[in-house]
Amino acid sequence: MARRFGMTLAAALSLASVAVLAQTPKEDPFSPPVPPEALNPKPLPELQGVVSWRTLKQVEMVKDKGKMVPQFSDNILVLDKKEVKLQGFMLPLSAGEKQTHFILSSLPPTCPFCLPAGPDSVVEVKAKVPIKFTYEPVVLSGRFAVLKNDPMGIFYRLTDAEPVKD
Repeated sequence: MARRFGMTLAAALSLASVAVLAQTPKEDPFSPPVPPEALNPKPLPELQGVVSWRTLKQVEMVKDKGKMVPQFSDNILVLDKKEVKLQGFMLPLSAGEKQTHFILSSLPPTCPFCLPAGPDSVVEVKAKVPIKFTYEPVVLSGRFAVLKNDPMGIFYRLTDAEPVKD
């Protein structure tokens, strides 16, 4: 029941945000303009040595014992419990300049109330040390986990994460 409620709430928030964006008049001086790239963001460029979001999308939902579960490709399963580098946008889960628990997304956020993509395009991150929030893409290293039956519907987690130095 809680999972169904969470999915319903997420869907409602997503639909509400689309409705608000669609109804925001362009001439309203109190509404910030929505840049066109925010409505159609480009994927991040692939970086050498960084796990590609294209790889993480190699998952499909299959029915198992009456419920839908993720079925991960071998390319994903070999990453489980390994040290990896990921690139993405920080989506904070709490207020503050520095974050220790956040979502890393393949796409930049377009709405403060919803995720910009599905579960194959986000990774839950638990940082080793607080990481300063930025709107720019970040590259993190940490221990990757493939979550086959997460109650919140998350597919991936990165623990002991820290920023990769340039």
